[in-house]
Amino acid sequence: MSDSMSALLVEDDVRLARFTAEYLHEHEILVTHVIDGEGAVLEITRGRFDIVVLDLMLPRQSGLSVCRAIRQQSDVPIVVVTARAEEADRVLGLETGADDYVVKPFSPRELLARMRAVVRRDRGELAPKPKNIQVGSLTIQTASRSVTLGGQRLVLTSAEFDLLSTLAQRPGRILSRDQLLRLSRGSDGETFDRAIDVQISRLRQKLSAHPDGGALIQTVRGVGYMLVDGTGSC
Repeated sequence: MSDSMSALLVEDDVRLARFTAEYLHEHEILVTHVIDGEGAVLEITRGRFDIVVLDLMLPRQSGLSVCRAIRQQSDVPIVVVTARAEEADRVLGLETGADDYVVKPFSPRELLARMRAVVRRDRGELAPKPKNIQVGSLTIQTASRSVTLGGQRLVLTSAEFDLLSTLAQRPGRILSRDQLLRLSRGSDGETFDRAIDVQISRLRQKLSAHPDGGALIQTVRGVGYMLVDGTGSC
């Protein structure tokens, strides 16, 4: 993957934003900085970014509401930045549509690594995969990173796509949370188990909007999750 990418940085701490932007510029990241949610949503409508780095503690409009607003019009990868280390805050960010998170105070090196990982997943550059995956009426095209269910296109975030693809490549096989974390996101000791539960919940909501999608992902209590063909069989 080329390291070059375009990032929207949403951060009201001007000093921190300047320091972060300078570091990212040194690593071939073109950074557009805005200080509030209104500016972020406006920038998303104006141009195409590879990634959004979004602080959750913003003036006037919370980062969570900004995340929701972005998700209404774009599937651009989002890394949220939070000063709260509690799991509940991280879960809330993921539930709102974020792909990953970084807890303040963070090193710019960690932020850059997470940004690159999310963009690699979004571009489908983590590992060679089959061109098409078919499970029942679910079709996944890995080259274009597109998903259709019963002929209707699903709009998924990068993290949701990777998780669904991981399950679909192993239909009928039960995968634990640890396995799903490792297979869909790579080894990452900082990622917590509830992240998978959040992504599964979001996937189910999108799948259940289609007649064939309600029973695709099944929970095996105490073990993990598996994907079936929508009729309850593998």
